[in-house]
Amino acid sequence: MTLPPLASGPHDALSPLLATVLDALAEGVRGRGGPLPAGGPGAVAARVRSAVGDLLPEQGDPGALSTIVQALAEGSADPADPLCAAHLHCPPLALPVAADLAASTLNPSLDSWDQAPAASELEGLVVGVVAGEVYGGRLPKAAEVYGERLPETTDVPLTPDALVTTGGTESNHLALLLAREAHGASLQLLCGANAHHSLPRAAWLLGLPEPLVVPTPDGVLDPAALGEALDRLTAPVLVAATAGTTDAGLIDPLPEIAAQCAAHGARLHVDAAYGGGLLFSARHRGKLAGIRAAHTVTLDLHKIGWQPVAAGLLAVRDGKDLDVLHHRADYLNADDDTEAGLPDLLGRSLRTTRRPDALKIAVTLKTLGRTGLAELVDQVCDLARQFADRVEAHPRFELHARPVISTVLFRPVGADVAAVRRTLLEQGTAVLGRARTGDGRLWLKATLLNPHTRPADLDRLLDLVEGTTPT
Repeated sequence: MTLPPLASGPHDALSPLLATVLDALAEGVRGRGGPLPAGGPGAVAARVRSAVGDLLPEQGDPGALSTIVQALAEGSADPADPLCAAHLHCPPLALPVAADLAASTLNPSLDSWDQAPAASELEGLVVGVVAGEVYGGRLPKAAEVYGERLPETTDVPLTPDALVTTGGTESNHLALLLAREAHGASLQLLCGANAHHSLPRAAWLLGLPEPLVVPTPDGVLDPAALGEALDRLTAPVLVAATAGTTDAGLIDPLPEIAAQCAAHGARLHVDAAYGGGLLFSARHRGKLAGIRAAHTVTLDLHKIGWQPVAAGLLAVRDGKDLDVLHHRADYLNADDDTEAGLPDLLGRSLRTTRRPDALKIAVTLKTLGRTGLAELVDQVCDLARQFADRVEAHPRFELHARPVISTVLFRPVGADVAAVRRTLLEQGTAVLGRARTGDGRLWLKATLLNPHTRPADLDRLLDLVEGTTPT
């Protein structure tokens, strides 16, 4: 019996397999012929089942890699297609995808140093850079910067830190956990109706009181309404603001919200899973003014960051807040090993086994630099502006508002928006999202995250919507 080769070892087993994968991907894309497979869920499921057949046969199938990868590619929504613009689902750059291959090949696990010697150091470098981008490096004591009434003993500069997570949902969950451990189980989550659904869900998972939700008829959290809500509360409060809403890409007024939190002694979390990438752009960074006042900040580089999933982070203003995550398992971080100098990694996550997602981020940061990342951010924001211009100039379309980041809400005049969207999905010709605004109206949503999109693609997208709209 010949044993299957390992990915990492003395023999080059990967090269021919990679060639097979790349050929199958290309064949699948050709078979799909658009941003989404045509025919809807039933047709896609039937094609996948037909291609795969018996998934666990008595005798193995040496062609399975090609067959299954091709079926996956043919049946995928392709965020690299300019007409695939529904969600915060970016097309990853080739560079981090290649780096991810190295991560999978070496397979480090960041639950103990002896499983990930270099990967743990790389992760430390990445979180240091990200925390510095959010908070600007080492901060003066909080009482001087934010006007908070902290004990006089708080005279040591704060050292920001960050954790690598699987995305915004895990980061938001961690932010609420840190707040609960700092302020107790009576902690009250206060957020806008525009907040991501993962926040109230995290409150439920953590056994916190029912969140208090402030209406956001204009799509952003109103500081005056927030202040009135804070006036009525006596329990410790965590205010969650949003920098880049899922529906419209709006940014809450962070400086004014931070001022309300400081005046009421409330803790502040900013969910910048979408908008956090603006930090890389000198042109757009100012939209996140006030973010440094947050105790915790969620970021998600598999949105604006062009990383393959997963690439989330949680930045913390004071790294000491992470001490509550300390956990001991003798086989991973025995006291004597830690005292002897082996890094303790268990307190860097709620997960045990963790793949080195920081590797692809590190390669991207180093290769592109600030200038390269800024060009990508500026490009997608410019694309959204150009698309909004086209919608505004077209007599058969209505624009909801000018884009803040890279999301554009629009609708064909007098049409059934949901039906138009589902028709495009059924045909496989375009992938657009949907969003309902505070006035109850439903809109098509174009989330432009592909920096290679061109003006002709924007025109084509509008043509497809118009062609699906009854006259």
